[in-house]
Amino acid sequence: MKRALLTLALALCLLPSVAQKITIQHLEPANWWTGMKNPDVQLLVHGPGIGAATVTLAYPGVTLKEVAKVESPNYLFITLSIAPDAPAGRVPLVFRRGKARLTHPYELRPRSADTTRIRGFSAADLIYLIMPDRFANGDPQNDVVAGMKEGAVRGNPLGRHGGDLKGIADRLDYVKEMGATALWLNPVQENNQENASYHGYAITDFYKIDPRFGTNEAYKSLVEGSHAEGMKVIMDLVHNHCGSGHWWMQDLPVRDWIHQPDSAWPSYRSNFRSSVISDPYASEYDRRRMNNGWFDSHMPDLNQQNPLLATYLVQNSLWWIEYAGIDGIRMDTYPYPDPAFMSRWCGAVLAEYPQFGIVGEVWVDSQPITGYWLAGTTNRDGYVSQLPSTTDFPVYFAVPKALNEPAGWDTGLARLYNTLAQDFAYRNPAGHVIFLDNHDLGRFYYEVGKDLNKFKMGLAFLLTTRGVPQLYYGTEILFDRSGSSHPDVRLDFPGGWPGDPVNAFTAAGRTAGQNAAFDYIRTLANWRKGKKVIHTGKLMQFVPEDNVYVYFRYDDREAVMVVMNGNAEAKTIQTARYAERLKGYTRAKDVATGTALPQLDKITIPARTALVLELER
Repeated sequence: MKRALLTLALALCLLPSVAQKITIQHLEPANWWTGMKNPDVQLLVHGPGIGAATVTLAYPGVTLKEVAKVESPNYLFITLSIAPDAPAGRVPLVFRRGKARLTHPYELRPRSADTTRIRGFSAADLIYLIMPDRFANGDPQNDVVAGMKEGAVRGNPLGRHGGDLKGIADRLDYVKEMGATALWLNPVQENNQENASYHGYAITDFYKIDPRFGTNEAYKSLVEGSHAEGMKVIMDLVHNHCGSGHWWMQDLPVRDWIHQPDSAWPSYRSNFRSSVISDPYASEYDRRRMNNGWFDSHMPDLNQQNPLLATYLVQNSLWWIEYAGIDGIRMDTYPYPDPAFMSRWCGAVLAEYPQFGIVGEVWVDSQPITGYWLAGTTNRDGYVSQLPSTTDFPVYFAVPKALNEPAGWDTGLARLYNTLAQDFAYRNPAGHVIFLDNHDLGRFYYEVGKDLNKFKMGLAFLLTTRGVPQLYYGTEILFDRSGSSHPDVRLDFPGGWPGDPVNAFTAAGRTAGQNAAFDYIRTLANWRKGKKVIHTGKLMQFVPEDNVYVYFRYDDREAVMVVMNGNAEAKTIQTARYAERLKGYTRAKDVATGTALPQLDKITIPARTALVLELER
């Protein structure tokens, strides 16, 4: 009897007392804005026993639309409705539980009046992808931060190396000199995991920049500094999963906040087969495993079919856009979350910011499957996407094969022709992000056998064909590892750390080969900045003959002719078959070298070379 009474007494002590102080441990988003097109904002409030509290407010133009209680007693979800004429200020949210009372001043800020600060991205841009931990260490003081489970140990390939936002900000002049017009950073939100989270894709706080990279204010300052230099910033977001160290994993609002383990696949893992979503013959088992399985054992799979979580994720994107003024979002693992939610998310973001840029990662070597996820596609299953742009993996897979393999009916440079010939699967192929490598893939220089001529051919194609080109940091100085190990394709940039023996941010610190690669990219990238014909011009390609591939970018004002020779010997081509595009043009200039071509009736192309010719009348 005594033991039962003691147990009851202990249990009562654990319950929130009517006189116990009300505390809020998390309130997200921490602020919102007046003047948003959607007047509602949902607040996630987390604290001991907060679910037993009542909520009231009195503020002009703001009404308490809904208070939702959930399975966990430590959460409330509060929806505020903000009238168009509501003034900026602090909204007093009053929480009462018994005799306890807490007033939280919730900040409403005026929405930015600068309609030009958020610019989106387009084929006029060259995106430079940076893994922040591996680019440059501008502030060694944040290498080890109290409360963070992992500090910088540069000798550990899977550990943190200390790169940060200040390191990037300090080298914007290098990025600009190279000709890039936009930065895409791998995720910079907090990843407070035990190990191997330097890449950023195991987020533990969606509203906080990882303190080993800097602060929210430092991120906003980087965006503003990039804008001042004429460059844009694209944020990498993840809606499919979070890190196992996220604070809510210790106390989920509801059980279905994440996809729970299923006896059908004890490992929890996704099958990573995004093709099953569009497959008209796919089993429900395979579809569930694709969308509901965990990306990894330390990356719980978020359930976007939960309406509270869905709203949370949408608002997180809107918050970062308005707070920092970012220009675009690259959405990781786009086919893995709930497809209907992802379409709604795109619609919600573009409704608030019509000029905003969104690209979804769709890792498939298939034009029809890629097209399934894009806005404007009529899908047999009725799925309607609002995604404006995708990563163009079919082009990625085609380029090294085209440069390496023997020429044939559908091999060699014919592979590039055949890949682009399937653009009918897309409404807007010019909006695709095209690339030769990234943080998950083998380095392009390695993939073409460390052949500088093939490397230049691939870069010429990247910078002149349709689409939004993306360059991965280090490609310009011939990083050359395979994709068999992630750390190998995420090496530190030489010169990014104090005391580095070599500084490849300068010409003096680069080898002759590295300078040849850098200078070639710089020349073409800066040339294309002012070339509307490359940004918005039409593309016409001719069937390759004898492994020589010719295509044109043209509009009513000008034309560019690209001639690619995939052979081990020089070729001379007669140009009569290109007359429909050469009509009116009598000479040309080689963009890479400045050499003039005084006549166009025949053109000689050196072995394994791409000529980018600016046509002249």
